[in-house]
Amino acid sequence: MTLAPGATERRAGAGPRPLIPALIDAATVEAIAGEAWIALVGEDELLVPVPGELPADTLSAWVDVVGPWTGSVVLTTGRQTAADLTRALLGRTAPELLDHEDVADAYGEIANVVGGNVKAALPGPSQLSLPAVGVAPAVRNPDDVCRVEVLWRGQPLVVSVQGALPPLPHPLSPHENPHPNGASL
Repeated sequence: MTLAPGATERRAGAGPRPLIPALIDAATVEAIAGEAWIALVGEDELLVPVPGELPADTLSAWVDVVGPWTGSVVLTTGRQTAADLTRALLGRTAPELLDHEDVADAYGEIANVVGGNVKAALPGPSQLSLPAVGVAPAVRNPDDVCRVEVLWRGQPLVVSVQGALPPLPHPLSPHENPHPNGASL
């Protein structure tokens, strides 16, 4: 079922679920990404608000936000651009040959910072997952997406804040312990 822009979905036992365009706009997402980029990558490393076509071989990093609005904050770019980004983050400490873990850690950290700042801009208490890196999560509702296309060093990057239908499961709080013998996980 496709909902009209600004419409909401009803969950059993819950009030209306807000859609992201009613909570945050593209200019705010772009500003959050730009500030994170400068803080993590460097003052001279700007995101330019110009759309570009992503290459066929992409890599995404994302975090899930669970709260009054539930979804994912996803960064997607070409694999080579993700490697270049890793080198920029690591600077002089970057190894000559990057492995997948280097790229996943660096790219995931940027997604974590951008996602944390998006979470802070949303209403109500929310939780943030650990970052994941791989194939981007599918868009579940095209009306529940805020997408920003930018260029970094002339290469396309997409920052997408996309809702989850059905909602993602709530991450466990530090006080919840599902293990039957009471051991910490």
